[in-house]
Amino acid sequence: MENTPQALPEKASWLWRPNLIVFLSSACIMILELVAGRIIAPHVGVSLYTWTSVIGIVLAGISLGNYLGGRIADRWASPRLLGGIYLLAGLSSLIILSAEKMSDLLSIEGMTNSSLHIIVPIVLLTFALFFLPCAILGMISPIVAKLAVRDLEKTGTTVGQIYAFGSIGSIVGTFATGFWLISWFGTHTIVWGVAVLLFLLGTLFLMGSRWEWVVGAVMLVGVSSVFVSRHGWLNGPCDRETNYFCIKVHTEEKGGEDVRVLVLDRLVHSYSSLTDPTHLVYGYEKAYAEATAYRAAQVDRPLRALFIGGGGYTFPRYMEAVYPGGTIDVVEIDPGVTEVAYQELGLSRDTSIVSYNEDARMFLERAPDQEYDLVMGDAFNDFSVPYHLTTQGFNERVHAWLAPGGMYIVNIIDGGRGQFLRAYVNTMRQTFDHVYLAPTIESWRTSVRSTFVIIGTDKALDLNALSHTDGGDGSVVLASQMMSQDDLDALLTERAQVILTDRYAPVDQMLSAVFLDKAPTE
Repeated sequence: MENTPQALPEKASWLWRPNLIVFLSSACIMILELVAGRIIAPHVGVSLYTWTSVIGIVLAGISLGNYLGGRIADRWASPRLLGGIYLLAGLSSLIILSAEKMSDLLSIEGMTNSSLHIIVPIVLLTFALFFLPCAILGMISPIVAKLAVRDLEKTGTTVGQIYAFGSIGSIVGTFATGFWLISWFGTHTIVWGVAVLLFLLGTLFLMGSRWEWVVGAVMLVGVSSVFVSRHGWLNGPCDRETNYFCIKVHTEEKGGEDVRVLVLDRLVHSYSSLTDPTHLVYGYEKAYAEATAYRAAQVDRPLRALFIGGGGYTFPRYMEAVYPGGTIDVVEIDPGVTEVAYQELGLSRDTSIVSYNEDARMFLERAPDQEYDLVMGDAFNDFSVPYHLTTQGFNERVHAWLAPGGMYIVNIIDGGRGQFLRAYVNTMRQTFDHVYLAPTIESWRTSVRSTFVIIGTDKALDLNALSHTDGGDGSVVLASQMMSQDDLDALLTERAQVILTDRYAPVDQMLSAVFLDKAPTE
């Protein structure tokens, strides 16, 4: 039995490729979903909350679109309707390019600094930018399915093929965007490209054989693309976009000297002097300098150090200048960050520092081929903590690479509640015989957020020697800030003692109070 609810116009028959149509629309949805995380990162950071919001909002849009598309298809399914849907999808995609203005309009920065949970601004910004285009794109598959079913006895086969090709399109869009497109073109250019593709498809379905209109649309798109490109409207807020970060660099004055500031996504990561690599700005870096001097006094050979996270390469450059002839290895996951350090942050091309652009966990999973005196962690910030680098399993891999008496030194950020801090220190204690904690400010209990230096070692520190060790600036920071073991024990017993493991590491939830940007109330 055959059912022909509406015959396709002859002029549209050459264009009617239902599997290809849903392939393209599904690919566009996934492309937008992948760039969503990168586009909102400069405004709300990157965390589990960010990706949860992106996936949830996109799925909500697709679901509503599927429902509305099905209702509309039963009444008015036609190639012309499909063309109109494509045009609307293309136009709505341009909303995404207004991320900065939308962030200001919704007062996202004010929300992140208010009593609202961080989830609220993330969900609102994601909804405002991505819900409408995903909902409109979600309408396409039901309309195509309605038009494609010509024989009721083959409904299952037809619909199955449409959804299969839609899934394949989603896979291709996901892989292409995550592996290549973002690093090749940047997010704003990708969004513009999606909008252009949707606009051209809409024009084809609306105009069909009216080639003069189609040619006109192509010319209009071409001229518009040249115009927006020359005016820099597709550049976005980043100096450079990679698969990992939105990277920005600017100059500020710190300590009477101009320094280059590296911003990854929305947070300052490092300050680097182009003329004096020994110029340190952050308090934790000065503590690192003292720990390095302490360890250098214990060994009768050049130091061997491994850095987890390169960022601006500030401290690796410091070590290269102060302790020449040693081994300085840096594991920085993003090759784009390393390249920016070469181009703009004073890292010489003929440096003795060796960079490994890979995940630190993967690097340390190998059998150790040397022993490091110092392993220095600098891959955490308050909005983006790679949880797999916080666990007991990771600490054990670090321990395997340390020389006898070597030190694992990490800086973390937490608020006065210290939920993540306690869990991290307690986890370190499962691997190292001695663990020390040094807050960088005395008022950390009442501070919105503070930096803490944590040291794990199997050889007890000589605190008397450490109290006479400075990093070259004439002051002693680390020993004076070191918490006593009794105070550290008391801190750990304030709440349940959590051990972070590869199967249980709710880091984002533990840091939610820091996201709120509020001082503790208890």
